[in-house]
Order: sequence, then structure tokens, then C-alpha cells
Amino acid sequence: MAKKMTPVDIGSLSKREITVSLVIIGMLFFIFGFVSWVNAILIPYFRIACELNHFQSYLVTFSFYIAYLVMSVPSSYLLKRIGFKKGIMTGFWVMSLGAFIFIPAAWTRTYEVFLAGLFTIGMGLAILQTAANPYITILGSQARAAQRISIMGICNKGAGIIAPLVLAAVILRPNDTELFARLSGMGASEKKNVLDALIHRVVTPYAVVGTVLAILGLIVRYSPLPEINTEEENETLATANAHKTSIFHFPHLILGAIAIFLHVGTQVIAVDTIIGYANSMGIGLLQAKAFPSYTLMATICGYLAGIVAIPRWISQLRALQICTLLGTLLTLLIIYAKGEVTILGHTAECSIWFVVLLGLANSLVWAGIWPLALDGLGRYTKLGASIMVMGLCGNAILPLIYGRIADAYSVRMAYWVLFPCYLYLVYYAFKGWRIKKSPSVLRTV
Repeated sequence: MAKKMTPVDIGSLSKREITVSLVIIGMLFFIFGFVSWVNAILIPYFRIACELNHFQSYLVTFSFYIAYLVMSVPSSYLLKRIGFKKGIMTGFWVMSLGAFIFIPAAWTRTYEVFLAGLFTIGMGLAILQTAANPYITILGSQARAAQRISIMGICNKGAGIIAPLVLAAVILRPNDTELFARLSGMGASEKKNVLDALIHRVVTPYAVVGTVLAILGLIVRYSPLPEINTEEENETLATANAHKTSIFHFPHLILGAIAIFLHVGTQVIAVDTIIGYANSMGIGLLQAKAFPSYTLMATICGYLAGIVAIPRWISQLRALQICTLLGTLLTLLIIYAKGEVTILGHTAECSIWFVVLLGLANSLVWAGIWPLALDGLGRYTKLGASIMVMGLCGNAILPLIYGRIADAYSVRMAYWVLFPCYLYLVYYAFKGWRIKKSPSVLRTV
């Protein structure tokens, strides 16, 4: 049996050890981005190949991200039992299993089996996220936490830019636009054969993904990534937390988890719905596939601005406040702005470019919320991180609400779902994070 690694305090790590750890965690965030944002192309692809409506197609994001709700708290106990490194290895292997489930799903063209595969991948990601985010938040000074998270965000969104384009290049063909247009006029037998051949295209890429994820699990397990000690508190924190016996005694954390729920939902809506919005303007899938990458590029621009400016010229709190206010404004512009423009070779309603700019508005929200929510948790850090990761199920819920409204009204009016989300994020950025004392009703929990 392998000897269990002894946890170390962050303060005892050398600069080189911290740098190596950041590089390894950066690789993890790249993997998060690749397997998460590839859903932007899977949603319209499955909608065609499995003959789905908008609501049914957004079950892709629901199945993928609802796993965070199911697995986040169990992940914290798993990590406490087997440690961060073995936990990360386990997460990669669970993701690998999910990727391999795509193979029987494709051969039978069974949408429910695809959803099971996506749920399994999401379970593995929940374990990885629960391990990785505390590392980045506490691996250095709190004032520079947003800067470190922004660097990780570039890894995540950089992979997100590549992923839909790579998958699209593998599974789409130059004549697919014509093929999709002819589907409605085909007979039942011919249509079945065409759709079966279409869905079989995902077999090879997901077999490769499954193999790579399994190998990555082994690489991380034997990497120099240290175990970190989050169980002990310094004297100040121990005194402050002496009377706290429940995670609910940290209201700024609970409010932060709600903020994460709404933030990730707005983020995935901005990326995963934009192809459908482009389709509604007469832009075909082969051309519309670029729009998720534009949105993620806008996010990376925000990250770069954060890395340069925080904390030298602007605090991470002020950046959070600006971004939440910008998201609120852009939502109104998406709904009300009129006029056709030609940008980057695309002729479309100007409102689609405000969806793209949501990437900029969303860029520093995650980085701003995490250090505020985990501040002062001490020995509750792992559980607090799992509560925050649980909030990622917002990626599952909000796109479904968007899809239901889109089916009932229009894909444009469905963006109203973003407005109350950004209003809450504005509240947390200006006031919610300051609530550090538990209401009396929570002290009885």
C-alpha cells in the first residue's frame, strides 16, 4: 500500500513548489475548460442528430452540471479521506468512464445514454473542482487571489476556445449545411440512416478523450503536487471560529454559493446558447460555431486586464462590482438593442455581440466571489469549497429555464433570465459578502 502523503502548510512551501503547483493546477483548469465548453457544439449537434427541441437539447448542460450538486459535498469527504492527489486521480478516472459511455450511446443513438455519460463526466469534474479551487484561493496572499484565479481562467477559457472548434472540425463536414437542410424532406428509413451516421462521428474523439483522461489521472497521482493542510487554523481564526459548529454559521459563504450558482448559469448561457441565437438570425451551424469562441475570447481579455490591474490599480472587489453592473447593462442591450451589423465577417443583429461581450462581464466575477466567500473559514475550507462547487449546478438549471422560455416565446426573450441573476450578483458584490455574522435562525442549525 502506498504511503499516505503528509499534508503541508502553504507557508512552508518554497517559491518553486508553489510555481510547480500552479502549473499543475493550470493543467487541470485547461482540462475543465476543454470538456465543459465542448458542450457548446454538442447542444446544437444533438438537437439535429437526436431530433430534439430547445428544452431537450439543454438537458446536455443539465446532466453535465447537476453532477456538481450531487457530488460536491461527497467530494469533500472523499478528499479528506484519500487526500488531494488521489482524489484528483479518481476524478480523472471517473471522467474517463463518462467519455467511454459515449461509445455505446453513439452506436445506439440513445440520447439518454449520452446524458448518462455527461453526468459521469460532471461527477469527475466535481471532484477535480473541489480539489483545485481551494489550492488557487489559498496558494498565496488573499489580495492576489483574483489574479491567480484569472490565470487559471485563461487556461480554462483558452481550452474553451479550442474545444468547440476542434470537435466541430472532427464531427462536421463541409457539406453538412446542405445535409441538414434536406433532413426534413427525407423518408423515415433514409433519415434514420443519415442521423445514425451523423452521431457515429463522436465515437473516435470521445474514445481518445477517455484514454487521455485515464493517463492524466496517473500523471497527476505521481506528480510533485503537494498535499495542503486546510484542517488547522491560526490562533486568530481559531478564536473567531470557536463558537461555529456548522458551515451555516458563515452566511457570507452561503450567499457566495448562491452567487456562484447564478454566475455560472449566466456564463454558460452566454456560451452555450449563442449558436442557437445565431441560427435564429439565419446563420448556419458551420459559421455559428465560431461565436462561443468569441465569447470566451472576451472572457480572456477580461482575465488579462485583471492580471495586469489587480491589485496594482484596482482591487478585486471593485473589479467584481464593475463586472456585475456591466452584465446587468448588457442583458438589457441584448433584449432591446436593434440594428444589423457586420463584424468579423458575420452579418447579424447587433444584440448577438452584446451576448459575446457578456464574456467580458463574466470574466472577473468568479475570481472576485471565491476569496470573499472562503475568507476566514479555516478548518471549514474543504467543506466550504464543496458548498461553492455545489453552486456550479446553476449551469444545469438556468439553461433549462432559458430553453423553456425560448420554446414558449423566442430565443431572444429568453435572455431575460439573466437579469435577476445579475441583480443578485450586484447585491453580493456591494453588500452580501460583508455579512459575516450568522442570523439567529442559522445558529440553531
